[in-house]
Formats: sequence, C-alpha cells, structure tokens
Amino acid sequence: MPRIAWPDYFMHIALLVAERSTCLRRKVGAIAVKDKRILATGYNGVPAGVAHCEVAGCLREKLHVPSGERHELCRGLHAEQNVIIQAAVHGISLKGAEIYATTQPCLICSKMLINCGVTAIYYAQGYPDPLSESMLQEAGIRCECLPVIPESVCVSNQHDASKEPV
Repeated sequence: MPRIAWPDYFMHIALLVAERSTCLRRKVGAIAVKDKRILATGYNGVPAGVAHCEVAGCLREKLHVPSGERHELCRGLHAEQNVIIQAAVHGISLKGAEIYATTQPCLICSKMLINCGVTAIYYAQGYPDPLSESMLQEAGIRCECLPVIPESVCVSNQHDASKEPV
C-alpha cells in the first residue's frame, strides 16, 4: 500500500487541528513544520480563559462583517497567530519552517509569518486578501494551494495540485 505524501500528511493534520476551533464562522487549523517535524499547531479561537464565541456571541456575525474585513472586531486569534504564540511559549524558532494551513493567511498573519522567517506557506483553500498575497510574494515566501483530496490518504503518494479540491 502506498504511503501518503508528506505535503498531504501535513495538510490532513492541519485539518484535524482545525476541528479544535471554537469559531462560529470558520474552522481554521495551521501547523509549523521543519525538517518533516511538527514544531507547533494552532487553530482559530479566543484566548485561553476567555468565554468562547458560542457563549459570548460573534460580534462580526451580528454586524454582518464580510470575511476578510475588520479583523479587529473578532474576539479570537487566527490559527497562524496561535502557531506563532505556541512556538514562542515553548521557545521554538519558526525561522526556516513551513506553514500548512487550511486557509490562506490574511494580511496580519502574513506579516507575522514573514517576520518569523518562514520559507513557505501551503494552504487548502484561498482567502480574499490580495495584499497578503502580494507581500508574501515580495518577501520571497513560497505560497502554494494544496487542495485536500480524500483519495490521497489511501491511493496517492505523489501530491497532484491539479486535482479538484473537496
């Protein structure tokens, strides 16, 4: 039986991490990887010790704020921000790491990842933030969409980005 390819393996782990999310609008997971080893994980949600949105409510939802706008109105942190925080709390450098995320990073997260020294960002689905894409390209960070393909778990050991996402 063929083994799952490394990129698919890491993206599937990011999807599993997303299942811990407490966001009412979108579950996002991210992991930092270096030398085929996971350094840190993160999912979107409120800071530790703060009431989850299912209890406190979602201000962005109440105000009908579209995706990709007014991030400051959210009680939660993004998955990428939580990866950075988890790595920092445990004294782990992300310099030279790759990020696998279920959603393409927003501008705020992209700027943070640039300053962390990550070398590549792989994501399963896009996000409406052209400035983020532009800055990552200018910073020389490789960005690639790796759609999640269910059959890759069982059949493929070579990632094929040309296949349709689920």
